[in-house]
Amino acid sequence: MDNQRMFLFFALALTLMLLWQAWEQEQRPPPPAPVATSPVTANKDKEVPLPPSAGAPKTTVPARPEGVERGRRIKVVTDTLEARLDTYGGDLREVYLRKYPVSADTPDKPFPLLTDSGSTLFVAQSGLIGHEGHFPHHRTPFRAAADNYTLGPNQSELRVPLTWRAPDGVLYTKTYIFKHDSYVVDVEFHVDNRAKREWRGHFYGQLQRTHTDQGYSMFALPTYTGGAIYTPEDKYQKISFDDMVKKPLKRDSTGGWAAMLQHYFVGSWMLAKDERGAFYTDVLNGGRYVIGYKQLQPTTVAPGASGTLRASLYVGPKEQRRLKPLAEGMDLTVDYGWLTVLAAPLFWLLEWLHRFLGNWGWAIIVLTILIKAAFYPLSAASYKSMAHMKKVQPRLVALKARYGDDKQKLNQAMMELYKTEKINPLGGCLPILVQIPVFIALYWVLLESVEMRHAPWILWIKDLSAQDPYYILPIIMGVSMYAQQLMNPQPLDPIQKKVFMFMPLMFTGMFLFFPAGLVLYWVVNNVLSIAQQWQINRSIGVAVN
Repeated sequence: MDNQRMFLFFALALTLMLLWQAWEQEQRPPPPAPVATSPVTANKDKEVPLPPSAGAPKTTVPARPEGVERGRRIKVVTDTLEARLDTYGGDLREVYLRKYPVSADTPDKPFPLLTDSGSTLFVAQSGLIGHEGHFPHHRTPFRAAADNYTLGPNQSELRVPLTWRAPDGVLYTKTYIFKHDSYVVDVEFHVDNRAKREWRGHFYGQLQRTHTDQGYSMFALPTYTGGAIYTPEDKYQKISFDDMVKKPLKRDSTGGWAAMLQHYFVGSWMLAKDERGAFYTDVLNGGRYVIGYKQLQPTTVAPGASGTLRASLYVGPKEQRRLKPLAEGMDLTVDYGWLTVLAAPLFWLLEWLHRFLGNWGWAIIVLTILIKAAFYPLSAASYKSMAHMKKVQPRLVALKARYGDDKQKLNQAMMELYKTEKINPLGGCLPILVQIPVFIALYWVLLESVEMRHAPWILWIKDLSAQDPYYILPIIMGVSMYAQQLMNPQPLDPIQKKVFMFMPLMFTGMFLFFPAGLVLYWVVNNVLSIAQQWQINRSIGVAVN
């Protein structure tokens, strides 16, 4: 098997992988229709229990057939977020990421991560539950002192309080705490126990969202939207919407987090390291899915005393510099797939280069050069093998003319020629095979890193995460690929030769839809390969046809 066949195999394998991905997404049935939790009757009102979990108390709240109720809106503005709370349940209903626009063409329109309007619902809910008494949950009507809150330039944090007085006299103050240059929102419940008995309660936090089919194409970004949890025992685990329908999640853990993921962004409730919690999922009417956790250890407040329950919520981009310090495993929400062991160091190096160069495009170019330098001995061996193959190409053509269609004698003569000239026809295969995992890992780095989103390079490239608007880079890639093939020994079979020469056109067509950052890597890699192969061909005395 010569290098042309190896390269053809890789190209066909990549094409089949993309076709399989598109077919699988197209044929995958939609998630089963969610069925709401079975209702129960209490005090003549139709109610639905919060998701139960072993060791955690259960309470009931009024049910709604679809959607979420709305109350009075409280607007909160910080340097990173524009948020809206709702007095109905005290939910965090809307979050706009001020430093992340919807598109590069609309820099003043912030990306909506959380929303309770339109076809896509994604909200953060929290509350308290217990066995006895009245507890504020995500359908409790709170009161707010003001409609607008803004984090000032000299403020480190902004507190937004919501209050509710229970029928038994207990006064609850639910406070959202927003911080400067942060996507972490702390939620604090202050319990002023004015009842005559001891108060015992548990905090719960959950994320609720719908799942809408966004459509797929062969060249669509392979992103994951769904739930995920992390526990110190079982580590990172995805909980898809299908999984939530098939079997509700019930898992106890000390520490960890529960999240809803989407491309580039994440919402996550995080437990303290020593906090014991029960993770759960639920499926509701209206195509709504829930993932969250409940504290297992109750907080107690004596009569006439007060106490506080507190939790942290992250709603923002998957910036690794922000995720790593938050909680163990939070950086795994940046999903590089099965090649994380290679992709993570590549991203670290890319980010390090960006700190010096200040531009992700130039960082990609320098990273490509470094990768090429690291593989220089392997690629040199490959190119030398191809150069020797090209040098004896006329003699191979003569052998084919001599033996015609007698493939057995032709192969015997070719093996004898390789032995005489000390040529290993497989010499160029191993270097290519070794480099394939590195390329795939970098592919995932460029697709999954939010740092690359809307990152400009030069001139017409305004977004390295989007396709080249004028298709200049893909065309350059196709030309460079064709030039590189001219430097390789050509297949003896005429049909194979035509297929092989058609490959640059096929790859150009595919790369028209790839992110510009990935195409930039391929272009630079091809140019470096051409330069290296030209130098090796020249040293061996091989000319380009």
